[in-house]
Amino acid sequence: MAKQVVDAVTMQRALTRISYEIIEQNKDLSDLVIVGIKTRGVYLANRIAARLNQLENLDVPVGDLDIRLYRDDVHTADYRMQPDVKGSDLPVSITNKHVILVDDVIFTGRTIRAALDALMDQGRPRQISLAVLVDRGHRELPIRPDFVGKNIPTSRHEEINVQVKEIDGQDGISIAQLEA
Repeated sequence: MAKQVVDAVTMQRALTRISYEIIEQNKDLSDLVIVGIKTRGVYLANRIAARLNQLENLDVPVGDLDIRLYRDDVHTADYRMQPDVKGSDLPVSITNKHVILVDDVIFTGRTIRAALDALMDQGRPRQISLAVLVDRGHRELPIRPDFVGKNIPTSRHEEINVQVKEIDGQDGISIAQLEA
């Protein structure tokens, strides 16, 4: 059974905090590109861009990144041989831009490692920063987010579930016990 730990209002506040931190840490936002990791990271990226627009009157390009072919936990040859996978959509060149990569939850760091590989295949950004809604700990790789909405300590026997209204009909974050 899942227990809600963050409601819609608190989730929106966390995204607003991330937006303010992006503004505070970047003197020039004109070369910023926000890229969400599919699936929920894309919706969060769009919300951060909308908030930046409200706060700074700046239209930040938002793209989405499909990392399926870059994951280190996918080993079947059939999956990697799909020539028509066009899952990423970046509206502008990311070369020499400051890319803010957005994901819903950071856990081991392996998703972000795959995203960095996928991003580098799209161009060579001047800088890449990482924004996550939830940092749950348990890193296996030396990857650390630059912007964090919420730190939610978990055990390895728990799972964080982020709900976004665009897919799930409501916003929220819950913790569930994994079945043994």
